[in-house]
Amino acid sequence: MGLKTTISCRRLVRHMVAGGAVLGLSQSALSLFAAARAGNPVFPGWYADPEARIFEGEYWIFPTFSAPYNDQTFFDAFSSPDLVTWTKHPRVLDVEHVKWARRAVWAPSIVKKGEWYYLFFAANDIQNDEQLGGIGVARAKHPAGPFEDYLGKPLVDKFHNGAQPIDPFVFADADGAHYLIYGGWKHCNITRLSGDFTSLAPLADGSTFKEITPQGYVEGSWMFRKDGKYYFMWSEGGWTGPDYAVAYAIGASPMGPFERAGKILQQDPRVATGAGHHSVLQSPTSGKWYIVYHRRPLDQRDRNARVVCIDEMHFTPTGAIEPVVITNDGVAADKI
Repeated sequence: MGLKTTISCRRLVRHMVAGGAVLGLSQSALSLFAAARAGNPVFPGWYADPEARIFEGEYWIFPTFSAPYNDQTFFDAFSSPDLVTWTKHPRVLDVEHVKWARRAVWAPSIVKKGEWYYLFFAANDIQNDEQLGGIGVARAKHPAGPFEDYLGKPLVDKFHNGAQPIDPFVFADADGAHYLIYGGWKHCNITRLSGDFTSLAPLADGSTFKEITPQGYVEGSWMFRKDGKYYFMWSEGGWTGPDYAVAYAIGASPMGPFERAGKILQQDPRVATGAGHHSVLQSPTSGKWYIVYHRRPLDQRDRNARVVCIDEMHFTPTGAIEPVVITNDGVAADKI
């Protein structure tokens, strides 16, 4: 990774020199500038669906291992103090520790509650209510695991409102409530987690699963709260193709309603294709916002050839999300 990052940063420096932007800087200053950027992808290997969080004074990324379904039997995790230098934590969860899961282990979402870290995940890619699989929960005392199956069975194992039980995301609201937002096959549900995460609790209207599907939704939900507004984000298009993208909506509560505001992350034929299935970070130090996502390198056609990247995300004065510029050079160091 070190060589790749250095090469990527040197490319940026050469570009800036050619444009006359840094003609007054010394070679040592250029070297410092180069060393301070991450480069995209941020770590080697085929990975997708990255969930980014901040735990234990570090940035963490929990991605899907991007491979044929039968080979997707574990999760690796990555940690960094500054978004530039990443440490791999192999097999933080393995299906050997989840007796009902056997393949297609996808899209982890992790949250800390009390002394435990809870890892939500999809497994087995079920196609109907008769098959075993869905969304499960594992837990560990540290984000690097090892995670053990918490329930001994899936938490969500059926189709509700047409949503395939995949791509879980756990959202912690300001009042302490935790919600599970999930769904594939162009349907998205929200449900409330019980206090101990062993079951689902009724929503305010008495229902358990509420559909909040916005226009264009396909999969890969994410939600965050900013300035009292709820930003609901998702992936649309086909994940195997170049047009995979991220769009968003804004609502007054986690329940919506959500009306599509627009697309903010997509391919750039000069950089990469298939940019989607993301997460969002805000640095507690700089206050900057980052989007962590996967994309397909220009020289790759295999559907599983996906890599994890980070770029900055900006807002307009009115709170709208600006279209993200995807880059090869990534972001500058941002220490916690």
